[in-house]
Amino acid sequence: MKIGIIGTGNLGQSIAKGILQTDGATSMYLSKRNTAALKSFEAFDKVHITSDNRKAVAQSDILIFAVQPAQFQDILEEVKDLLTDKHVLISTITGFSIEKIEAVVGSAHFIVRAMPNTAIAVGQSMTCLCANSPGEKRISIAKAIFDRMGHSMIIAESKMQAATVICASGIAFWMRLIRANTQGAVQLGFEAHNALELVVQTALGAASLLQENQSHPEAEIDLVTTPQGCTISGLNEMEHQGMSAALIQGIQKSYEKISHITKNQL
Repeated sequence: MKIGIIGTGNLGQSIAKGILQTDGATSMYLSKRNTAALKSFEAFDKVHITSDNRKAVAQSDILIFAVQPAQFQDILEEVKDLLTDKHVLISTITGFSIEKIEAVVGSAHFIVRAMPNTAIAVGQSMTCLCANSPGEKRISIAKAIFDRMGHSMIIAESKMQAATVICASGIAFWMRLIRANTQGAVQLGFEAHNALELVVQTALGAASLLQENQSHPEAEIDLVTTPQGCTISGLNEMEHQGMSAALIQGIQKSYEKISHITKNQL
């Protein structure tokens, strides 16, 4: 696949690294206003670096847009005359609807929205995808790309804002939970680096149990709780202090914020 990433900032670089690490492109064009930030990609023979968005579009079939929302419409206007019936447009721009993309480039193009998270750089992203009617014929291409870097799920566009909160913002939420567990381990006497190692591997183990066993969290919790034991005592205290309620309220607040931002962009 000939892939062009338009706007190779933090997310764009993460996507590029994920694709390159899994040998997912025959050629790759990376566009960015300041190309000095992309110097590390010069080591890859198949990668071409440019500040010319039009060049990247003309030389690619799969276009992944990872620019700021305020820049996206202008960039689409800049390149729309180069778009052919071979191009698949994949947008990672938060809050920029398929309808708005179609308003610029037309509704006949293959248009896919993708919401990955930063774990894409290590091949562990949870990416949500949706498409316009023509794009549904090519969404399997987008899924194949993002499945190389974790796992992807096709959802309705109406759920993309919620997916942004759960999957993209969710990385930060889980990092904060991991940090809290690490602080608890330090309080119990572990050195900070050892505490982090213990907690990270335990978190990976918990997620792997759910994934491998296809089980519910409560089923796995039941396996490690005993009557009047230390685990249930800890869980009950956490719930008494509002752990689950605080997390759910935080997710809701994040969703309200993204909904407000999206509304103001319309």
